[in-house]
Amino acid sequence: MKRSVFIDWDDTLGDWGTAARLAQEDVYQQFRISEWGVGFEDWYEAYHTHNAELWHLYGHGQIDRPFLMMDRFLHPICAVKGIAKAEGEAFKPLAMEMSSLFLAQTNAHFRLLPDAREVVAYLASKYALTVVSNGFAEVQHYKLEKSGLLPYFRHVVLSEEVGALKPGARIFEVAMSLNRRELPYLEKEDVVMVGDSWGSDIEGAMNAGIEAIWITSEPLA
Repeated sequence: MKRSVFIDWDDTLGDWGTAARLAQEDVYQQFRISEWGVGFEDWYEAYHTHNAELWHLYGHGQIDRPFLMMDRFLHPICAVKGIAKAEGEAFKPLAMEMSSLFLAQTNAHFRLLPDAREVVAYLASKYALTVVSNGFAEVQHYKLEKSGLLPYFRHVVLSEEVGALKPGARIFEVAMSLNRRELPYLEKEDVVMVGDSWGSDIEGAMNAGIEAIWITSEPLA
């Protein structure tokens, strides 16, 4: 019988996809990227695909946060200007300016996914809930506070604060340790992880020996 539920945040409870797109529209307009002769959709695609690759590398400890924040904008800048990354050194300050604006605007555009509030309230009435997220700490804390859902969670385990990333097992072990303070004799079979990312949430839970529920709109066959 399950006693505790670990839950990812972005694109599981919080609508990161919409916030990111709207924030990119802000970047596109404020930095007048249209004057480079590129439409928004091409700009967004150059960012979006590469950003997903960077988060995969980040989750596996192959890059750090400063590189992720800079390169997710340096890459589309170089792509739309038709230059090699090695030639883009002069654009790094611009990339960091864009990244700072983007991060701020994702907070400004924050919203919950449909029914997230009702689902969390229901789960909290039956299970001990813990957020387990790789998201940047200051951003995640802001979104949790703004969402109004924070009181439903017993613990918030963020990779930057515990020094461990999904899909590694250690971040789940930290969450287990925190839960055992309130739930004596809690075992891995008493826990389930819920998340949208197969490579981060689901593989991470499996690495830790925990069952998982994959929230996805992708076809399964």
